[in-house]
Amino acid sequence: MSTVHAFEAHATDADLEDLRARLAAARLPEAETVYRAGPNPRRWEQGVPLADIVDLVDYWRTGYDWRSFEERLHRIGQFRTTIDGLGIHFLHRRSARADATPLILTHGWPGSIAEFVDVVDELADPHDVDVPAFHVVAPSLPGFGYSDKPASTGWGTERIAAAWVELMGRLGYGTFAAHGGDWGGNITTVLGGRFPQHVLGIHTTFADAPPGLTTDGLTAVERRWAEETRGFYAGPRGAYAKQQATRPQTIGYSLVDSPVGLLAWILDKFAEWSDTEDSPFETISRDRVLDDVTLYWLTRTGASAARIYYESHSSMDPELRVEVPSAITMYPRDIEKTPRPWAQERYRQIVRWRTPDAGGHFPSLEVPEYFVQDLQEGLAAVLAASGRRS
Repeated sequence: MSTVHAFEAHATDADLEDLRARLAAARLPEAETVYRAGPNPRRWEQGVPLADIVDLVDYWRTGYDWRSFEERLHRIGQFRTTIDGLGIHFLHRRSARADATPLILTHGWPGSIAEFVDVVDELADPHDVDVPAFHVVAPSLPGFGYSDKPASTGWGTERIAAAWVELMGRLGYGTFAAHGGDWGGNITTVLGGRFPQHVLGIHTTFADAPPGLTTDGLTAVERRWAEETRGFYAGPRGAYAKQQATRPQTIGYSLVDSPVGLLAWILDKFAEWSDTEDSPFETISRDRVLDDVTLYWLTRTGASAARIYYESHSSMDPELRVEVPSAITMYPRDIEKTPRPWAQERYRQIVRWRTPDAGGHFPSLEVPEYFVQDLQEGLAAVLAASGRRS
């Protein structure tokens, strides 16, 4: 069995100096031709506005502190192990509570473990003794962050889910709960469907319904959800996914070579997918976005992370069913919202369903207090239904 060893993220001074030099020498295009004074969501019709990039690049070069983020990761606890021939990096924060339940948190794209650094402590050692506590494990997906980059095809969501079971077992967690959104929600769904002997239950902000369902019987709101989700991938808003699913190597050159190109590619999604009217920084701090983008930059994972779309886009097994208890939260400004009647066709034991009033695709960063409470309450319902204490 492969060993688990401690890991410390530490960028070289030369890499940080190179980043600042590239930012200082950046060649920027002219302003967008749909320019409007902010705040105005239509400023983003052609992508990230020039003024926003100029301000953020200047802050990234002169004000942002990567070392602070490294220290946060160090305080949580970082490790690496090799699974199925690939090095996997993960955060691991054990709870002080004797009744804590193991929990694996899986991020998506363009996210990373940076999505979870602000919520790990409260999940592990909650202030309220009456809510469940968790031994928190947050891995970096293959090709993301400090995990290795696959050198061949085959690392899709099914293989990743199997690797997560191996990872949790290696840490002594034979049974565990799972949470995820975006690709993490996809992987969490596979975990619950393929490994019910290990997975006590799941909490997800992503509910992938089986194909071929009709809108008959849905409410007006549910029909709108279904139409918006279908339209997202069929229309121009899904162009990024088509690019990464078909030509990840091509876009990868820009993402690995240009910090401004990487920033714009990712910031565009933080802006479009968050519950804001004009800028993602209405709810998410600049530092959190730059933690995420800088992690991609320093690990040179723009191309390798994009390949998860090549490996797994639209690959969910239509016959997969999740029989373990499931808690599902559909945030109002997320890009994929599944009507509950559709979700029930795959998730056969939904024990808690929530549609909050605020939040988008990045709830742990947009509404962190609500996110933690919702995760605690959702997993409490899951654990109670599984026969575990809540």
